[in-house]
Amino acid sequence: MKHSDPALSKLSLKNPIHFLALGFGSGLAPKAPGTFGTLAALPLYFIMMNLSLPVFIVITLIITVVGFWICDIAAKDMQVHDHGAIVWDEVAGMLITMIAAPVGLLPLVVGFALFRFFDIIKPWPIKLLDRHVKGGFGIMIDDVLAGVFAAICLQAIHYFWPLV
Repeated sequence: MKHSDPALSKLSLKNPIHFLALGFGSGLAPKAPGTFGTLAALPLYFIMMNLSLPVFIVITLIITVVGFWICDIAAKDMQVHDHGAIVWDEVAGMLITMIAAPVGLLPLVVGFALFRFFDIIKPWPIKLLDRHVKGGFGIMIDDVLAGVFAAICLQAIHYFWPLV
């Protein structure tokens, strides 16, 4: 792929691992690639939203576990740890956020906002892990935790102020 960023020039959207690591290409957005990566999770969520909770969890777990490997390979190919264009971690984090969430536009918008908040602010221990854990696990773990934090908040909001 032709790009002014030398790390990105080492990737190809024709490579399925790169394609997934770049969130179906959404990570190539020139501004806010993490937000675009989170948006890339929405088609997957729309496919999954009416599945049973156990099936939703299993698919999200597979996407997350495979993400450790996908992100590790892409980072090694780029020779950059946690390049902003690698957004599979956002895809997984957004799906984690939506585990057991009520189906509807308002819960989705609130979940999206909560996930982006925790992913950007990185409260403890997210920031600690983001700074000190490397490799595919390090790329993924901060977004996994951001998704867990967002899911807990989304469930609490829904409990006290039902979103549907």
